[in-house]
Amino acid sequence: MITLNINGKATRADAEPDTPLLWVLRDTLQMTGTKFGCGMGLCGACTVQLNGEAIRSCSTPVSAAVGKKIVTIEGAATDKVGKAVQDAWQKLDVVQCGYCQSGQIMSAKALLARNRKPSDQDIDEAMGGNICRCATYVRIRAAIHEAAKTLA
Repeated sequence: MITLNINGKATRADAEPDTPLLWVLRDTLQMTGTKFGCGMGLCGACTVQLNGEAIRSCSTPVSAAVGKKIVTIEGAATDKVGKAVQDAWQKLDVVQCGYCQSGQIMSAKALLARNRKPSDQDIDEAMGGNICRCATYVRIRAAIHEAAKTLA
């Protein structure tokens, strides 16, 4: 048994240290908001935050998360930045199919936590590892700018 800090709560999980964090979240803890995409850390669907940084949970062993703060999409709106991001996503109707959006939101949240006035280039760089098959990139960028305005 390992203890993880997930969305501000101590959570125990029975998992081997090399199990990807994604599978502990989804299969062991039934937190299905974080999605499986490619399994190689390339698409961003599995993005969560580890100590405030956007990471790919499919390629991060659960042992790397022990003693750190994990934030998933289920806990994203519990702070001002996450709430602003999710509100902007809804206001601008970003979601099309929605599969990638939890990862997109977690990456956007990490960006705005460190840069409250991102340029288009800053957004493109921060979001570059998140793939959207529906190509909602223009709406994603607009929503990040909208969230930044509300945080100013």
